Amino acid sequence: MEVKILSEDKGLLQIEIEGESHTLCNVIREELWNFEDTSSASYNIKHPQISNPVLAVKSKKGKPKKLILDAVASLKEKTKKLRTEASKLK
Repeated sequence: MEVKILSEDKGLLQIEIEGESHTLCNVIREELWNFEDTSSASYNIKHPQISNPVLAVKSKKGKPKKLILDAVASLKEKTKKLRTEASKLK
C-alpha cells in the first residue's frame, strides 16, 4: 500500500491510497467522524477495477493530516482490543 498526497491546502487534505478499496476507506472515513475537529471526511473511487480511492479530509482547526494519523491510531487500538476479546472465544 502506498499513500500519495494529491493536494494539501489549509484545512483540506486529499490522499490517494493505492491498492485499497471501500473496506479500508470506509472504516477510516467513519473513524474520522468521531473527532470533533473533522469538518468533512469522504472518499471516492472513480472505477473499482482501475482506480485507487481518494480520501478527502477537511478540518475545522488544526491539520487534516493529524486527524488521519489520529484516526488510524484509534483504529489500531480498537483492532487490538477486538483481537484480545476474540481470542477468548476459543
